[in-house]
This record gives sequence, C-alpha cells and structure tokens, in this order.
Amino acid sequence: MTDTTSAVREFKMPDVGEGLTEAEILKWFVAPGDTVTDGQVVCEVETAKAAVELPIPFDGTVRELRFPEGSTVDVGQVIITVGAAGDAVPEAAPAEAAPAEVVPAEAAPAAEAVSADAAAPTGRQPVLVGYGVAESSTKRRPRRGASAGGGASVQEASAEAGVNGHGARPLAKPPVRKLAKDLGVDLAAVTPTGPDGIITREDVHAAVAAPEAAPQWAAPQEQPAAAAQTAPAAPAASAPAAGARETRIPVKGVRKATAQAMVGSAFTAPHVTEFVTVDVTRTMKLVDELKQDRAFEGLRVNPLLLISKALLVAIRRNPEVNAAWDEANQEIVQKHYVNLGIAAATPRGLLVPNIKDAHDKTLPELAAALGDLVSTAREGKTSPAAMQGGTVTITNIGVFGIDTGTPILNPGESAILAVGAIKLQPWVHKGKVKPRQVTTLGLSFDHRLVDGELGSKVLGDVAAILEQPKRLMTWS
Repeated sequence: MTDTTSAVREFKMPDVGEGLTEAEILKWFVAPGDTVTDGQVVCEVETAKAAVELPIPFDGTVRELRFPEGSTVDVGQVIITVGAAGDAVPEAAPAEAAPAEVVPAEAAPAAEAVSADAAAPTGRQPVLVGYGVAESSTKRRPRRGASAGGGASVQEASAEAGVNGHGARPLAKPPVRKLAKDLGVDLAAVTPTGPDGIITREDVHAAVAAPEAAPQWAAPQEQPAAAAQTAPAAPAASAPAAGARETRIPVKGVRKATAQAMVGSAFTAPHVTEFVTVDVTRTMKLVDELKQDRAFEGLRVNPLLLISKALLVAIRRNPEVNAAWDEANQEIVQKHYVNLGIAAATPRGLLVPNIKDAHDKTLPELAAALGDLVSTAREGKTSPAAMQGGTVTITNIGVFGIDTGTPILNPGESAILAVGAIKLQPWVHKGKVKPRQVTTLGLSFDHRLVDGELGSKVLGDVAAILEQPKRLMTWS
C-alpha cells in the first residue's frame, strides 16, 4: 500500500478578519473521498457577525473532515485534511468517546472568498480577502460534544449517532433550517414539497399550522429592511413546555456581538439626541415623480433614498460631523468620505452594512446601492466587509409605525439618524391647517466630536431638504 502520509495537507480554520477567535461549522459541501480543486468551497462557517463560505487553497482528495456540522472550532485548528489526487481514503478509527452532537445549520449563506495557506506557520491564519481586522473580545462557548482538541470526525458522528435520529438528514436550505429552529419545528417530521424532496419555508409554516401541532411562538416570515438600533427584534423561541413560566434563550452569534457593541457604545461615547418634526409632503411627491423617471427604471425608489441623500448633503455642508474619536492617540479623525450605514433587521439579527463612498454617488447610483444592500441583508448574505468602516448610520424605525426614538451610535461612528413613521397629520401650511405628510427625525451624536450647534445644523439641513427637496439640486 502506498504511503501517502507525506502528501497529506491540512486546511486550518482561518482568521475571518473580525478579530474573533472561533467559528461554527454550519455545513459541509464535501465528504471523504471527494476530489477538490483550488478555490472550491468546502464548508460554510458562522462567526458572531456573518456566515462565510470557505474555499480550500489546494487540489487533492478529501481524507477526513475533523469536525461535524454544528461544532465550534478555534482559529488555527485543522478542519479538513486532503491527500494527493487519487489517494485512498483511510477507514475511520472507532470513536473513543461519545460522538459529537450534530446540529442543523442555522444561518443563511454569504458569498465571500478566503485566502488561506495550509502550509502557513502555526498561529492565526490569513484573513478573508477584503476583510479588515478589528479588535474584539467575542468568544463563543463551545457546543456540547465539540472537543477542544479536535473533535470526532463527521463520519464517526454520523455512523454512530445518525442524523436527527434517522438514517438521513432532511433536505433544507440554511434559512429554512433557521426558521424551523426558531419555530420549534422538527424538520424530520415535516413533509417536503420542494423539488428533490427539499423542505421549503411553506412546508415549515404548514407544519406549525397543522391542527395536531403544539402552539408555537412564531416569528414573522419576513422582516422589514431597516430596524431601530435601540431595539433589535428579539429571537424567536420555541413553544414553552406546558405550565412553563420562563423561557431561556442563549445569547450568541450576531445578538451577542450586537449587545456587546451597543453597551460599549452607550457607556463610551457621550450621546446627545435632538429631534425635529418636519413636513415631508413635497418629498413624498418627489418620490412618486422619480418612480416614473426613466433614469430610475428598475430601481427601488422610496423615502429612504431621499432621506439618505439629504443626510449626505448635510454632511457635505457640515463636514466636521463626519469624524471618529481615537482614544489611544487622543485625536479626532475627520473622514473625507462617507460610508453610509443602514441598520437592517435580518433573520440573523440586527446588522448595519454600509454603502462605501456614498458621498460620490448620484441619486440613481445611491438607489441601486440601497437596493443591493437591502436585498443582500434580507437573503442573509451580508459579508463582514460590508459592515466595517461605516462613518454615519440611518435607522428607519418608521417601518414599524414608530414616531421617534433615541438611537445608539454604531461603534466608531459620530452620528446616527433615526427616521420615524411618515403620517398624514394636521399641519399649519401657508397660514391654514391642512392634512400634510409629517415625520419626526432624531439625530444622536457623540458629544466629544459634535457640539450642540453642529448637531443642530446637520439635523436642520436634513429637515430643510426634506421639506423643500429642490434644495437637493441647489445644495449638492
């Protein structure tokens, strides 16, 4: 038998570029014996901020998957070994301990490439291409059954324990598995109607609605694209046991990272919030006009587009507001670019992706960027890179029918604008009380960077533009 040991290469969990120390394996796309090529995606992992697909950096035959799906793996640990093409796959040795728990994948996929060299020296692995590294103290608790030293192989776990107590794992996409978990639905008991026996979202909801099903605490099927940063949607919980007075929900992943960031921001940056109520009737008319404009054909046009543009114009007129506080060097860092963040409620929790160099975009380009940001967030494909480097943020709490709020700054940013619901209200217009479209804006800012006068100017400029949107042309 040919000795292929020397040809075996190890692919280690890479540093995903967020300063985190571990990631959870959501899904394997290969199995022992499969042939892989350089750049082929072999698994999907989830960190506290995003789900990321990992390509392998070399060719060969998969020999072993070191961890089953659902395992939490430290950065630098070997997750897969690959031999030379055509190598025989060694038989798995009998497990010495109880098999690792196999947990269904929970998050939607993201599409970002990884650059990792299996022959790199020990220590932290190369970061994902295009991702910056930021300090973070996030450390997730290992799941039960995941070994600190390496964990049982996938084939051992599957052979001894099976999957979901059956011989085969139910077929479902990661977002559907997440939905089923949130609703407390066992996928093994769901009747699939999708092609090739795949379970769909409708199948899961049908299982919940079945007369014999126990009552569920159901989360909405779809979340609006933007959410208040001060009150992210609570994670759905499965139906409590009969007579239960409490339900405990583990805090992890995106929710844990968000909680830590918000606490850090609230107790580090001195927040000041100012409010203004404004007549946006003309803005709403302009939205309707732009929808008929050929330049915006195929693009999403809504009030958020003009509010975003108004904020960008206000920043251009008051550039000092676009800054960051450097605590280590005791410096104020003024930004000559605007990466505009949009707070979004997604199935994975609150995310704040940002539009890079939003200040340079025309109105149609800004509409296209907003549309891409919203659709990507809804599909759960927002990458870590898209959430880094923001300078100011907009949170649209109006989509929930809320009039106003006091938003918390996204860490490292100078200001955040909360947009309330746009409602028909009695308003004094040209000396008479008339029904007008009215909304309330709230601007929170870091008082170390922005004093009351500057904050008032920025908020006043945004309000003036929305009241008379033709100022977009004269002020921009």
